[in-house]
Amino acid sequence: MILTVTLNAALDVTWSVDSLRPRTSHRVDTAHERAGGKGVNVARVLDALGHDVVATGLVGGATGHRILDELRAARIRSEFFEVAGESRRTVAVVSRDDGDATVFNGRGPFVTTAEWQLFHRHYAAMVTDAQVVVLSGSSPPGLPPDAYAQLLRTASAAGARTVLDTSGSGLLHALEARPDVVKPNADEIAAATGHPDLPRAAAALTALGARAVVASAGPDGLYAVTPEGTWRAAPPERLAGNPTGAGDACVAALAAGQEAGSAWPDVLRTAVALSAAAVPCPVAGEVSTAVYRRLLPGVRVEALPGGASASPRPTL
Repeated sequence: MILTVTLNAALDVTWSVDSLRPRTSHRVDTAHERAGGKGVNVARVLDALGHDVVATGLVGGATGHRILDELRAARIRSEFFEVAGESRRTVAVVSRDDGDATVFNGRGPFVTTAEWQLFHRHYAAMVTDAQVVVLSGSSPPGLPPDAYAQLLRTASAAGARTVLDTSGSGLLHALEARPDVVKPNADEIAAATGHPDLPRAAAALTALGARAVVASAGPDGLYAVTPEGTWRAAPPERLAGNPTGAGDACVAALAAGQEAGSAWPDVLRTAVALSAAAVPCPVAGEVSTAVYRRLLPGVRVEALPGGASASPRPTL
């Protein structure tokens, strides 16, 4: 079983407009509303691909109940822990003329120390049945700085492999617990390490404790540093659409690869194709299986010489 953790679950609202123009009004052509947060989106992709997956995390208030109701309607297995505060909403405005998305993220509920301790017990009971644990997204206010590090240590102690997708100080604190895979995007890894160069930034994260780093360069693909080697992987073409769910689809592929024990080139090939297959979909948490199958044979995976510190800047 793969367990996904979303500490800051959200009710995701996606609006589609012809083009996004500052300081003017817009007519929304289509609107979608569904349970979200990065770990929830990962669970949706894994479920669609037939994996045994359970979503957990924190929800609260009327918005939290709507999140749980939508997950039940979607038949996503979930065991969330309820807190007193109100779960957040996010709004993504997708511009059809260029495919770009502008996202507004709520901060989330304040979580008390007692609530955090109770959730950790809830999580520790669940993690004993998991082969892989995915920890994704931001932390709501009130959690300790090392919240993800605590969850990572609990998962590792239970024998589960771990995939981490977060940013900022939460990422840096979590590296002390030595996650098996860390998946930042180019902006997140640069902000965390101070290095805009992906090889140097990946080397910094591995030096701080990450066992493997898979850095996303958006439509240009992935740069990966692992114990088995260093690779870059690129899709055969660029697709237009909504890119907000591509990172979560990538994480789903990484988790599935960890569960199966697949070789890293195969994991990266799948991750690139699956993340690209999310772009044509209107909302995060969905992938086009037809696009995935079409792109998979054409994904280019290139082994790079040396470690991350010695590798040239990728031309993804």
